[in-house]
Amino acid sequence: MESSVNERKRKSKNENEMDYKTRKAERKKWKDYNRLKKIEKEKLNEAAKKSETKSMLPEVSDSRFISTLSIAVPGSVLENAQSPELRTYLAGQIARAACIFQVDEIIVFDDYGDEANAKKSTISDDTGVICARQSCIQLGRILQYLECPQYLRKHFFPLHADFKYCGVLNPLNAPHHLGINDEFTFREGIVLNKPAKSGQGSYVNVGLLKEVHVDKLITPGVRCTVKLCSQEDSKSKKLKGYVVSPNTPRKETGVYWGYSVRIATSLSKVFSQSPYKEGYDVIVGTSDKGTSVDEFTCPTYKHILIMFGGLHGLEFAVENDSVLEVDNPELLFDFYLNMLPDQGSKTIRTEEAILISLAALRPKLNSEEKCAPLEEMEDV
Repeated sequence: MESSVNERKRKSKNENEMDYKTRKAERKKWKDYNRLKKIEKEKLNEAAKKSETKSMLPEVSDSRFISTLSIAVPGSVLENAQSPELRTYLAGQIARAACIFQVDEIIVFDDYGDEANAKKSTISDDTGVICARQSCIQLGRILQYLECPQYLRKHFFPLHADFKYCGVLNPLNAPHHLGINDEFTFREGIVLNKPAKSGQGSYVNVGLLKEVHVDKLITPGVRCTVKLCSQEDSKSKKLKGYVVSPNTPRKETGVYWGYSVRIATSLSKVFSQSPYKEGYDVIVGTSDKGTSVDEFTCPTYKHILIMFGGLHGLEFAVENDSVLEVDNPELLFDFYLNMLPDQGSKTIRTEEAILISLAALRPKLNSEEKCAPLEEMEDV
């Protein structure tokens, strides 16, 4: 009797062990199945994400370019102003004129030829840190300040004496100076020191309520141009975008996107330090001793430069440049033009000359525009 009970117990124990092994094997089987299913799902999601990212990336051909308009202004024009307020206002007039006529580059040059005993200061531009005459630096600094969108100024322009009276200046109202409620595909921003997932881009403040997550890992504190992704195409509530070249907004939409500022410590460096590989293909000098603008026919150009003199004209700048070996300034330019023949005043101030010249030349300019114009532009 006892042996039969023991046998039943052993049998029951063996059955329980078999059930346990069976259940364990079944669980392992389902775990493997679920793991494979999860891996396949992740692969599908990754492929879909790559496809979506590729479709959203801006497609701009490298062969496409925009023709540019540059102006060169002597920093000494500020030294003729009678007060700090007027110096600031004069710089604001130059910035307004450049924005109105869609100038791409403003070169502030020293027409005194980088004098050794001149009072100097430093500034950062696209070429790095520049040490130059104080009036040149002040003009360049205010031009940079006015070009920068308002929501970014506190990040890039700390308190400085040169900005003391900038509050009275008229705003540029440039297309890239967007408000929080303005809708546009592109925006200027600053890269935030906010951690993102490893290797998954950066966060950028573009003047909206939310930061934008961009595709590239960028050093915090850098200014960049961002192309925003359409919210309709994205299932995520987060704003996403792509870092693009500052030239891309104009190439894609035709909308003016501000100017850059460059400092040149002499007249010759205006030409020798050109940011364009082949330099300026048309160079225009302005003087009351030049030929009438009415007789001017503009050749086709990629990059045009219009140069203005200070109180003593371009002749004074040529004399003070130790590199240039010419006596006649006309030899430096493709065209040497009098922008307002039969003027009523004995003198035309530089800030006035800029407006007069750009207005006179605007209908004559003949740019070689490879970027096809769009029939419809987005309203800013």
